[in-house]
Amino acid sequence: MAVEEEGLRVFQSVKIKIGEAKNIPPYPGPNKMRDCYCTVNLDQEEVFRTKTIEKSLCPFYGEDFYCEIPRSFRHLSFYIFDRDVFRRDSSIGKVAVKKEDLQKYHGKDHWFPLQPVCADSEVQGKVHLELRLSEVITDSGVVCHKLATRSEAKKTKVKRKTNNPQFDEVFFFEVTKPLSYTKRQFDVEEDDVDKLALKVDLWNASNLKFGDEFLGEVRMPLKVLGQSGVHDAWYFLQPRDNGNKSVKADELGSLRLNIVYTEDHVFPTEHYNPLRDLLLQSAHVKPVSASAAHILGEVCREKQEAAVPLVRLFLHYGKIVPFLSAIAHAEINRTQDPNTIFRGNSLTSKCIDETMKLAGMHYLRVTLKPIIDEICTDHKPCEIDPVKLKESENLDTNRENLRQYVDRIFNVITSSGVSCPTVMCDIFFSLRESAASRFQVDPDVRYTAVSSFIFLRFFAPAILSPNLFHLRPHHPDPCTSRTLTLISKTIQTLGSLAKSKSANFKESYMAAFYDYFNEQKYADAVKNFLDLISSSARWDQKSIETPIMLKEGSVKLVIKRFDAKGSGRFMIKRAQGRNRFGLKNFKKRWFRLTNHEFTYHKTKGNAKGEGALCSIPIENILAVERLEEESFKMKNMFQVIQPERALYIQANNCVEARDWIDILTKVSQCNRKRLSTYHPSAYLNGHWLCCKLSADTAPGCTPCTGGLPANIQLDVDGDRETERIYSLYSTYMSKLVKMQEACGSKSVYDGPEQEEYSTFVIDDPQETYKTLRLVISAVQTLEQQHMQYKRDKFRKTKYGSQEYPIGDQSFQCYIRQQSESSTYSI
Repeated sequence: MAVEEEGLRVFQSVKIKIGEAKNIPPYPGPNKMRDCYCTVNLDQEEVFRTKTIEKSLCPFYGEDFYCEIPRSFRHLSFYIFDRDVFRRDSSIGKVAVKKEDLQKYHGKDHWFPLQPVCADSEVQGKVHLELRLSEVITDSGVVCHKLATRSEAKKTKVKRKTNNPQFDEVFFFEVTKPLSYTKRQFDVEEDDVDKLALKVDLWNASNLKFGDEFLGEVRMPLKVLGQSGVHDAWYFLQPRDNGNKSVKADELGSLRLNIVYTEDHVFPTEHYNPLRDLLLQSAHVKPVSASAAHILGEVCREKQEAAVPLVRLFLHYGKIVPFLSAIAHAEINRTQDPNTIFRGNSLTSKCIDETMKLAGMHYLRVTLKPIIDEICTDHKPCEIDPVKLKESENLDTNRENLRQYVDRIFNVITSSGVSCPTVMCDIFFSLRESAASRFQVDPDVRYTAVSSFIFLRFFAPAILSPNLFHLRPHHPDPCTSRTLTLISKTIQTLGSLAKSKSANFKESYMAAFYDYFNEQKYADAVKNFLDLISSSARWDQKSIETPIMLKEGSVKLVIKRFDAKGSGRFMIKRAQGRNRFGLKNFKKRWFRLTNHEFTYHKTKGNAKGEGALCSIPIENILAVERLEEESFKMKNMFQVIQPERALYIQANNCVEARDWIDILTKVSQCNRKRLSTYHPSAYLNGHWLCCKLSADTAPGCTPCTGGLPANIQLDVDGDRETERIYSLYSTYMSKLVKMQEACGSKSVYDGPEQEEYSTFVIDDPQETYKTLRLVISAVQTLEQQHMQYKRDKFRKTKYGSQEYPIGDQSFQCYIRQQSESSTYSI
């Protein structure tokens, strides 16, 4: 979700790998060990939680989390919690990284020391304050200013049940020592001014015995009044002076994290036309190595950097198949041995990997998820290494358990050809034809060219790490992970069609286990499957009747006069009623979304067996939109609008709310009766809160959000991907220049390449040089537009406004650096 800034959209995203913690202080009991989990928070709002690692002071998580950040934030925070024997959670420590510091740790593993968690340091929010000097007449008749110089406390009234209180109260402070002012400005000696300050504390009033809860404070030196005697500004709330006590290194332990935070500033689409056109022409450039897309892969440090935005851009414009066909054909022609085809981490292999992850995510879910869920739930012993066998386990029993799992997964894969997405089939067809043409003496190369992707890079990794492919919410436990590793190894070998299968295994126990599958029927099944998915025929996915689970979870639902049927995750639901609602109307429910229907159950357990409390066919969803917070004084609410009513739902946090809105919007995007307008607030007390109309059937007063593609796994913003590619070109500008030099060197000297240029693939120096010149010109133009935008923004920014409150000490410096610096001089 983008934040609009005067014609420019700003996207924020973060990718985090939560590695491990170490040196957690022992539990103060005889056991000493702890059961710990880690949470990811935007400020203090939890958006992700790892699984609990039991009985460890050095828990290993190995979990990845990615999210689009839908709002502004100040800190990205990580909390380590301990769950005791009574299932009570207590915080051990936290890591809080300021937003402006995230780039320091970009993409690098880093150990962060845990800091203590205390109420005085857990602060968020901002406050608006106005200070004004008042003139008074003294007993002697002199006009002067009066200011407080002693400690005096004044208190506002309590504003209840709100996260955005408005006080609108004025307090006057008077001096207690005689000070006469003969000038009409705040004229106090500098030494005295530095000592004068106004402190404002915010508290959450409580009736509990523990007293009020500290929310934050602001300290303002009175010298901010300056010559005018007036100061009006927003301030970030700050922790107490003693609220962040430093601790000795490793006193609370430390946490290993890898954080990649990106912020994309996206202009209107016309700004990107020159660069985008260059990129989209890549498939037709001869040779393809002289194309803009291929050049990006040559200059990026890692091919994956280039592959991700390139694939998304080409998918968005429906040009992925010709592009991948062109670069794959070029790579195959450079390959000398058919046994090494697509074995390296080339641009081709990375782009096809990324395409399969995007286009094939639902294919994976419908094919593998049911049996992987069963493996993770049942915990059947499958260890076949005699050295690792537990005393209570039987080798033959374990072998049989593993064989059954492998057989079942192999069968669901090889019988799933008709479900393979069309775009993947078209790519595989192209790979097969290019490989067969290049290596005509090898009859099996038509199969190995395809199996090296579908088995080696798609199914096997998904089985090995189901959490990375969104088949499971968390990394599996060690025992289950070992089972999945053994299954993945076997499936990978079955799909490879190697002539000597047993030789593929270094371990003798794996070679012995593989004897179970040394039958021709397995090889035949693989070949039939590969023939099917690399056919040029197009399969109609809409004819597949099996419902695909898209999302599920727990949220709160507003319950009022609702009598339909449904299923998914826990959320808070609320059906639109006509009367005033109370908290008792909000109930937790387990919601489920498939490509057929949106439903909910009373609990997660009910979702497995019993009928749904409510079922909404996808075709009945007319719109999915946010619900304004003022409707029920609750955050993270959205509405699912149907023909007769609206369902009001509260998600657990802002990221989850955005996820639900996005996926519900995407699956219902092509519904024929979708609304063009909606009411952003609820209908309460006889009228719509947004437009005040009294008729409950009144048309919406606000345009619906829209323009999202119907194919949910290919939801791409073409301008954002082009902006990302521009950023990569800009980052590696020195390599682009060096590549230009290499083209000149090869053109002038028709001899051996200079060593410093040998890393580039340049088949045609003149064509490559032409493309480089156009790329650099387009990048230069975009860079000038970005710099102009930053300069304009800096000039217009008012420090102390509601958008840019005082309290972020690095803000002004950051904006100045951004407005005055240029990453590259082109």
